[in-house]
Amino acid sequence: MQSIPNIIIPIIENGTLNNKNLRDELQDKRVIIFGVPGAFTPTCSEKHLPGFIKLYDRIKSSNIDDIYCLSVNDAFVMKAWLSSYKNGDKIKGIADGNGTLCQLLNVISDKSDNFMGLRSQRFAMIVHNNNIINIFIEQPGKFEASSAENILSKL
Repeated sequence: MQSIPNIIIPIIENGTLNNKNLRDELQDKRVIIFGVPGAFTPTCSEKHLPGFIKLYDRIKSSNIDDIYCLSVNDAFVMKAWLSSYKNGDKIKGIADGNGTLCQLLNVISDKSDNFMGLRSQRFAMIVHNNNIINIFIEQPGKFEASSAENILSKL
């Protein structure tokens, strides 16, 4: 079973940005982490993040402590993106600016052909006490397995 790496990373919570140890952050918790190729990009902004905001209460009532959105963006972009949504502060942000966490989780994707550089693959995972219980990685151009609706059905 794969586990969450021991890494210090910017985490946005309620509009506040702090560098935290991710393993410490997730210790003794059952969480969802979903990864998007980029803040403010079409599918991420129109479907992926809004889906988790919409189903937030139902997901949380399924024994989930927190929901995190991970993107290979700097922390300021991630904070602005989450803040641009009504109730966006319900979702915690993980700003993987250098793509280090995505590389360690083996969910990095080279989008250089689209002038985007290294990005996160679109995915969602269920994590319990730093262990990755399930991971759902999308095929390029798809948005199904990592949707909030699908993840809710797996809880």
